[in-house]
Amino acid sequence: MKNEMSIGKKPVDGETGAGKAGVGGRKASKRKAPAHGAAPATTYEALVNTITAAYPRLSERYQQVGRFVTQNPNVIALESINAIAGRCGMHPSILVRFAQNFGYSGFKELQLIFQDRLATAAPGFQERINALETELKKNVEPGFLGYLRNQVVRDIATLQTLLETVSEESLQHAAVHLRNAEIIYVAGHHRSEPIALFAHYVLTMLRRRVILLNAPGGLATEVASTMTSRDVLIAIAFRHYAKEVVTIAENAAANGTPVVAITDSQLSPLSKDASVLFTVPEEEYSFARSLAAPMSLVQTIATALASLLQQDESKTSTPAPAAAGKAVSRRS
Repeated sequence: MKNEMSIGKKPVDGETGAGKAGVGGRKASKRKAPAHGAAPATTYEALVNTITAAYPRLSERYQQVGRFVTQNPNVIALESINAIAGRCGMHPSILVRFAQNFGYSGFKELQLIFQDRLATAAPGFQERINALETELKKNVEPGFLGYLRNQVVRDIATLQTLLETVSEESLQHAAVHLRNAEIIYVAGHHRSEPIALFAHYVLTMLRRRVILLNAPGGLATEVASTMTSRDVLIAIAFRHYAKEVVTIAENAAANGTPVVAITDSQLSPLSKDASVLFTVPEEEYSFARSLAAPMSLVQTIATALASLLQQDESKTSTPAPAAAGKAVSRRS
């Protein structure tokens, strides 16, 4: 692979050249002005928000780095720039220029943001996996059962992370949208299809009108075109984001249909159109997506909806105070 910091090479895709900064930016003496015009973020949350806002305008390579950086904060904090670049499939110089694009002197300065987060945050995904593996290895024999152990370890870690990332407000908003909708549309293709099927099942059991957008003959997009502002769309997509689901979500937003998005990152193409956004953690480059966390999330949203429906039912079945008073007077 060619060194993209070669002297005299013109930066591409609007990327800022690394100049004389070495790997990690250790030799840089001046902080470059960020391409987006704002001061560089000083906290992890601010940095993620900055990357998310700038994401649509970034080059394809920067978008790839941005996705990895925001989805793997502990890797960024703990590993060397060469190791991180290998995981991203990029040359280290791309990481340096990515950092400079957001106002840092080099990658090392950006990395400090992630290290500060790690020093104050709860145990991350990989730390949970390591701890759980150590505990479970005491009681599990090697062999095929080890595959089950590994899957369970990752599921537990993902569920713990999900518990920390989903807010009361998001669940409330999602449940309200589903309660008020005339029709609930559900879109999830490829490896997200089992989650969509489960959502369709559990919401139908709550006696809601639900349409699963997996129409035969490739007509899902056409069926989705009937959505209105009185309906709601549940859109489910993870890396590498089914194009048809993304298109359906974009069309829904354009028609004023609320979108409840279940995806893996704030940088997902579903996030920009989401009325309610749920990000479910996923281990990078795993063989197959675990369904434990998204299935639990869908079941929780359905339970929240059932709670609202029950409250509505109890209100309509309880007599008004005036009526109740008249009933008492008649009995007396």
